[in-house]
Amino acid sequence: MNVLDFQKMKDEGRKISMVTCYDYSSARAVAESSIDCILVGDSVAMTMHGFSNTLSATTPMMALHTAAVARGAPSKFIVADLPFLSYRKGLKEAMDSVHDLMSAGAHAVKLEGVRGHAEIVRHIVDSGVPVMGHLGLTPQSLHGLGGMKIQARTNAAVKILASEARELEHAGCFALVLECLPAEAARQVTNLLKIPTIGIGAGPGVSGQVLVYQDMIGLNPGFKPKFLRTFANAFDIIQAALNAYDRDVKSGSFPSESESYYESRSVERSLAKESSSGGNAPVAESSRVSRVPVASEMNQ
Repeated sequence: MNVLDFQKMKDEGRKISMVTCYDYSSARAVAESSIDCILVGDSVAMTMHGFSNTLSATTPMMALHTAAVARGAPSKFIVADLPFLSYRKGLKEAMDSVHDLMSAGAHAVKLEGVRGHAEIVRHIVDSGVPVMGHLGLTPQSLHGLGGMKIQARTNAAVKILASEARELEHAGCFALVLECLPAEAARQVTNLLKIPTIGIGAGPGVSGQVLVYQDMIGLNPGFKPKFLRTFANAFDIIQAALNAYDRDVKSGSFPSESESYYESRSVERSLAKESSSGGNAPVAESSRVSRVPVASEMNQ
């Protein structure tokens, strides 16, 4: 998938599937799936680092996780979030952050809102970097919004939302994320725009959907917003596996003989000779006991 496919998919009425991803191992799983694209979201601050909101994400943090995802899913289209205030400190600081994320392996960047930085968006786009917008609930503005709340609940608020969406489209955004909006408001904005919209908690009338990887596979069992559907119970599966491992270690059943390495006869003779000579017999550098097994040897 490339940036042009987003518009093509909306024009053809095909839904876009997007999932957040923050690490190499998860990215490898996404790479082997039919998911269209990946968002390295600033939600990494909460999901992977344990902060209470996204404000603690930094450009170095985002670049580190973007690079890991890019190594794990090199064939997927990757969008990376510009973190809190990184695009509100002036053009140079904004472009430095864009440079770091794109150099780490992103194919596009995402930023929240439009008021006060429309010209920054235009400059990023004019510099050859695709930009995804983000409206509705914008978590970087949670304190200004009074918390994580559903947005655009009134006709006046929907008009403002539509105006901001048009402004982002005119600034050159190739797509918008619409978060936590009434379904009808999201549908109206989607129909108003030429570019596609990707919803999270915005109903079915958008061009695609995005969910947090850990949420949709059930790794956060205490997090149950109305919009979330879990497609696996990974927390329970992992917990059961950890308990089974603990049980087998403590019972002595792990590792078994078939899971243990044994020296070859030549090494046994060499060790026996060394023992009989008082420990002075040299062991060949090429023997197994003198080197760390490489991956191909670990199955022997």
